[in-house]
Order: sequence, then structure tokens, then C-alpha cells
Amino acid sequence: MTDTTTTTQPAKRARNSSVILTDRMCEKRVAKRVKIYDRKCPGLYVSITTAGVATFSFKFTDPKTGKQRTGWLGVYSPTFAVEDARSRVYGLRGTGAAAMAETFRDRKVRQVKRGKTVDDIIEERIGWIKTPVRKPDGEMRARIESWENVASHLRRFLSPRLGKKVASEVTKHDIATLSNDIVAGKLGGKASVSNARHMRRAASGLFNWAAEAGRDYVSASPCVNLPKLDDEHPRTRVLSEDEIRTLWHGLDREDMPWDRKTRLALKFALTTMLRSGELLPIHRDELNAGNGTVDIPARRVKRRRVIHQPLSDLAMEIINEAMGNYAYAFTGRFGDAPLSRSSMHNALRGNAKTKGICELLGLKPFTPHDLRRTAATMCGELGLPESGISLCLDHQSSKDENGKPLPAITNRVYNLATRNRVAKKRAVLDAWAVELRRIIGEPPVKAIDRSELRLAA
Repeated sequence: MTDTTTTTQPAKRARNSSVILTDRMCEKRVAKRVKIYDRKCPGLYVSITTAGVATFSFKFTDPKTGKQRTGWLGVYSPTFAVEDARSRVYGLRGTGAAAMAETFRDRKVRQVKRGKTVDDIIEERIGWIKTPVRKPDGEMRARIESWENVASHLRRFLSPRLGKKVASEVTKHDIATLSNDIVAGKLGGKASVSNARHMRRAASGLFNWAAEAGRDYVSASPCVNLPKLDDEHPRTRVLSEDEIRTLWHGLDREDMPWDRKTRLALKFALTTMLRSGELLPIHRDELNAGNGTVDIPARRVKRRRVIHQPLSDLAMEIINEAMGNYAYAFTGRFGDAPLSRSSMHNALRGNAKTKGICELLGLKPFTPHDLRRTAATMCGELGLPESGISLCLDHQSSKDENGKPLPAITNRVYNLATRNRVAKKRAVLDAWAVELRRIIGEPPVKAIDRSELRLAA
């Protein structure tokens, strides 16, 4: 019995015993995983797998916790042999036990971070961009105010294909392949260069954010030097006078299946050149009856600046009818909240149950944004100044009334005056209202006192 114990015990020690480690030992094939400790450098050992992979590690005691810790040093290779591993351990010892423990602790944290999947960092990124922060106007709003669009692009395009992959392993080839498949229509939906561009922008923001110091989920963004996408052709749809006339009178038809508030919003968009997201939530408090303007708050404006938009007599008639006794001008079914941002687009396009306004009126399809382009184009044909039209569209004018270029920084930083801009916009919008009445066959109205128009219940 004693002899049996004596013969077995050395065998166990021999497998994990302390020997002078050599490169040849690291290269040998084994039937089962073994660990060989180095007598020359206590704490250093190599772990050899059946696949022939030898990995150097180092055991030491963490003075902070009193517990034994293991630090990973690297995989054996001709460029990282036994002597290199010993030198690494000697170097770590020179920093002191506490610093050595901290070094391995940091490495472990980095390994955990680098193990995050794309889905992990997508959800963390979305949580970060939608966190409310104080904006220049003093209001608390989402860090990136278009976060819902960014979240949609990440979840619709990036997550299905790369979501389960470790983020640090995503390559430029992965992003380029995904982009090409979106362009070819292989990732659900129709082929779209625009969707590929949205995906790239959202993915670039995601990986740049993930690579920032303090996160270090990836070492660098894979969204660099990607193949150039084909150019997107801008929309050029402009309604003709006949189409404007057909639309305007068609929106007044009592048999139209779409609600009156949505139809009035379409008229208001054509009359004022405002965007859907700017005009649909107009509240009674934003209307100024005395000077006939509406103040669109910065949070609803694409350029995040307040818009003081003059209202022509035609625009005032429309909004008076729409407002009624409600707090919002363009309310939904229950009258206590504004219409959704997609309401006008849906009404024009239609759905599975109801034909769209364009089809009902026999018009070539167009979008609410095309109404802005139509109004601006018609104003240009009237010979109205480009600078005034740009102001009505809330674009930064690059030229003055005489067509001379303006320094880009002038309107952006220095010229913050609003009175002159409102006057320029009013001249354009009033002229457009007169032209619009001519097109639809209504006689021009007499000069009126805007303060007498009903804007209160």
C-alpha cells in the first residue's frame, strides 16, 4: 500500500512540478492539458493544450487582498519564447507587488471590455445619447436629440448582422460588406444608398464612442477608409400651378377620408414653408397675434435655433380654423395632443385600408417636404430675393440682396438680429400668399389688422 502511494505521488508532482522551463517543452505535444512551472523564475508557468497552444502565465499574491492572482503574459511563439516570458515577469516584479497586481487588474478589466458584443455597446450607446443634458437654451433634452433615428439605424441595420459578434473583432470588411448588402437590398427592405449611408454614420459614431478613453471597448473604429458610396440624387419634385390648384381644392372636399386637421396642415406647410416637425406641434402660446408671427422653439428646429416665422393673411386664416378652441393648432383624434410627425406623409401616401390624397386626386406622388420646395421655387420665379427665400426656409443665406457672398461666420455667430430677418421673410411670404391666391383662383384680401384675427378661445 505504501509502495503504491510512493509510486503514484511523484507522477502527480512530475506533471505540474517545478523544472527549468525550455522552449522545447513548450513545443511538445500533450495528450491532456498540462501546466509546467519554471524553477528558474518562481510563479511563471506555461499551460499547454492538446491543440499544441502554449500560454505563459504568472502567479503572485495581491498585497491588497492577500489572495493569489494569475496574470496572463502571452502565447508562446518564436518571437515570445521562455526567456521573453521570464524578462516580462522580472520587469513586473521590479514595479512592486502592488503595481504588479494593479497591472493585471487593469488587464483583466480591458479583457472584459474587449469581450463586449456589438449589441452590448449598441444598447449602452443608445442609453448615453438619450440621456438628458442641459442645452444652450437652458432646457434639458437628450444628448443627441435625433437619438431615436440613430437607435433605429443601429438596431435595424447593424444589430441583425453583427450584433452577436465581439465588438473588438469587427473589421472594416464587415462594415463594407454590410453596406454593400444594404445597397443591394439584401438586408430586408428595398435597395437603398441612403440607408447604407445612415448605417455608416450611426456605426461610425458607435465605434468612435466605444474607442474613447475610459471605455476602450475597441482599439480603433473599423469605419475608416470604406469604399465610397454612390451619390444620392436630390429630390426635384415641384408641383405645377395646375397641381397646386387641384390639391388645394381637393383638400377642401367633404368626401376626403383623411381628417380635416391633417389637410389644413398640408395647406399650412405650402403657405409657410415650415417643416412638418416645426408646424404640427404649434401651441397657442407660440402664436403672436399682434405681429402675426409664430415662434418655433429651438428644440423643434433642425438647426436648433428659434424661428420667428411671419404668417401671411392666408396662413392666419388656415391656423385660425385649425386652432379652434384647442391648445394645439393641428390636433389628433382626441384634440389634446398634436398630430404625429408622419401624419401628413401618411395622408399623402395612403395605407393598406385607405387611398392616399395623391391617388385620390390623381396627382403624381409627392411628400410634405416637396411643398417647401414648391413654395421656394415659385417665389424664385416671382423674382423674390434669394436671401429672403433662404430665411423663410431657415437656411443660412450665403449672399446678400445684391448677390454678393457673405462670410460664413457672419450670420452664424455675429449677426443675431431678428427684426430685419422677420421683415425680409414677411415680404417673401406675403408675396407668396398673393401668388397662391391667384393660382387657386381666390381674390386677394384687403389689408387687415392682424391683431384682430382670432387666436384665442
